[in-house]
Amino acid sequence: MAKFRCTVCNYIFDEEKEGTKFSELAQNWTCPVCGAPKSAFEEIGEEESKVKKIETTVADKIIDQLAAAGVKFVFGIPGDSNLPLVEAIRLQNKIKFILTRHESTAAFMAGAYGKLTGKVAACLSIAGPGSTNLITGLVDATADGAPALALVGQVTQVMLGSEHLQEIDEIEIFAPFTLYHETIAKPKQALRATVMALKNAYSHRGAAMLSLPTDVLSEKLNDKIWIPEEHIFETGIVPEYEYINSASAMIDKSRKPLLFIGWGARLAAKEALLLAEKINAPIATTSRAKGVISETHPLAVGVLGSLGTLCAAEAVKKSDLIIIAGSSFREKNLLADIPVIQIDINGVHLGKSFPVKVGMEGDAKLSLRELGKKVSRKAPDKDYFELLQKLKGEHLADIKKDAADITMPVSPGYVIQAVKRHARKDALITVDTGDHTYWFYKKYLCDGEQTLFSSNMGSMAFAFPASMAGQLIYPERQVICITGDGGFAMLMADFTTAVYNRLPVKIIIFNDGMLKNIKKEQEMYGYEAFGVEFINPDFAEFARSCGGDGFRVERPDELDTAIEKAFASDKPAIVDVVIDKTKMAMPVVRA
Repeated sequence: MAKFRCTVCNYIFDEEKEGTKFSELAQNWTCPVCGAPKSAFEEIGEEESKVKKIETTVADKIIDQLAAAGVKFVFGIPGDSNLPLVEAIRLQNKIKFILTRHESTAAFMAGAYGKLTGKVAACLSIAGPGSTNLITGLVDATADGAPALALVGQVTQVMLGSEHLQEIDEIEIFAPFTLYHETIAKPKQALRATVMALKNAYSHRGAAMLSLPTDVLSEKLNDKIWIPEEHIFETGIVPEYEYINSASAMIDKSRKPLLFIGWGARLAAKEALLLAEKINAPIATTSRAKGVISETHPLAVGVLGSLGTLCAAEAVKKSDLIIIAGSSFREKNLLADIPVIQIDINGVHLGKSFPVKVGMEGDAKLSLRELGKKVSRKAPDKDYFELLQKLKGEHLADIKKDAADITMPVSPGYVIQAVKRHARKDALITVDTGDHTYWFYKKYLCDGEQTLFSSNMGSMAFAFPASMAGQLIYPERQVICITGDGGFAMLMADFTTAVYNRLPVKIIIFNDGMLKNIKKEQEMYGYEAFGVEFINPDFAEFARSCGGDGFRVERPDELDTAIEKAFASDKPAIVDVVIDKTKMAMPVVRA
C-alpha cells in the first residue's frame, strides 16, 4: 500500500488507512484539507512519510535569505495561504514573529521600523482581505521613503483564475503602492526575487512585495542562499563639486541665510549645526524632522509648515537664502520668492514644488559636510536675530501659558506640557494625525526627544503601531504615543499585542468624542460641522481589561499623577484624557 502527499498543504493520503487505492479515486476528488485537485498529490516513500521534512522548502529558503540579510521581525497574521512560511519562521531563531490583531497594524509596524532604522522588517498576510488590509501601511512606508517588505500569501497556482476563495490579482492591486512586486511562481525564482525585493526596498526607499502561492512555498528547494554582502549595497552620494562651489558662493553672498532640515537629513544633525553656526543661520525643520536639532539651541526656530510655529514662518520670510536639506517641502506659500539651495538624495525631489537656484543631488550628511568646509564664516545679521529672539520669546511665553492653564475641561495645551514634564530626554514620541498633532508640533519643545509621524500620508492610526515597533527596536527607551480617540480606536484591539509582547508603550489619548480636526476644516471652509461626533468606551478600563494599565483623567489636577504612574509602569499603559473640545490649534498659513 502506498502513501501520497498533497504538495499544497502536506496532507498524507494513506491507502492502508483509507482502505482505497489512490488510483481508484474519482478524477474530481480533492484534498480534504485544502481542496487541491488530485493532480497536486505525489507518491512518497516510507522514509519520507515518517519524517515530516527531510529537505528545505521554498518557504524555508525565503526566510533563511531574509535572516541572512539582517531582517529581524515579521509582523502579521497566519492563515491558510501562508502557513508554509509561518512554519519556516517557527523552525528558525533569527527572525521573530509578532502576531498582530489586524494587518494594518503589521504594515504600519514594518513601515515605522524602516523609518526608524533604515532597515527592512516584513509584514505578512494571507491572500484576499488580509493582503488588502496591508495597503495603507505600505503606502505610508513608500510615501515616507521607508524600506519595508510585504510577504503576501496567495492561493495555489492550480486555483488561479478559477474565482477561488480569496483569489485576487495581487500584483495588479499592489503595483501602484510598491516599488517592487513579483510573484514567486517557481522554486528557482525564490532567492533571486527575495534579494531583488530587498534591493529595491533599500535602493528606492519604499515598500516591496512578494506574492507567494502556497503550493510553491511547499515545494522543495535546496539552493544556497545569496550572500547579502555580494548583492545588497548602501550608497552615499556626494554632489558634484560644481554644485558645491555654486552653493557656497551663494551662501557667502547672503546676509540672512536659513537652514531648513528635513527627514532626509535626520542623521546629519552634527553637520547641520556646524554649518549653521559657521554662517550664523537659523535652523528650521519639517514636522518629520522635529527633534533632529534641539529646539532649545540658540539657532533653532522650530517646525516650518502648517503644523509649525510663527517664528519659523517669519524666519523664512525675512531670510534672503534658504538651504533645504533632505526635504521636498510641499508648502510653497511659506517659501515666498526667496532663493533656494536644495539638497536631496532623490534628484526627482529637486525643484519639484518650487524653483531652485542650485540643486544638489546627494546624501544630506555628506553634502552638508562639504558645504561646511567650503563656506566662509559669517557674522549674524543684528536686526534679523533681534526679530527672531522677540518671536521666540513670545512663543516660550505662550508655552508657559499652556503649562499653567488649569481650566476645565482639560486644555490640550496643558496635556502637551504635562507630557513634556515627564518625558525623558531620549524618549521616542510617535504622533498620530488630528488636532492634537498641531498642539504637539507647535508647543512641544524637543531637546533630545525623537519624533515619528506619518508625514506624506498623514494617516490616522499610525502612531500606536509605530510605538510598538519603536519599543521593539529600543527596549530600554521610553516610548510615548500621542494620539486622538479617533485614530487610536481604529486599531485599539492591538493593545493586546503590546501586552502579550511586553512592550511598555505609553499612550496619551486626547479624548474629545469627535474628529476635531475635521470639524476645524469644515469650519475653515464654511461648512457646518457634520458627521464628526462619536461615542467612546472608557479607554482606561479597556487597557486594564487587556492586562495593561489605564488611567482616566477628567480634571487638570489629576493629569500629572496619572502620567507619572503610567510612565513608571512596566506594562503598556493608557492615559485617557477628556479634553476641551472647543480649543483647537490652527495651522500656519502665512505667505
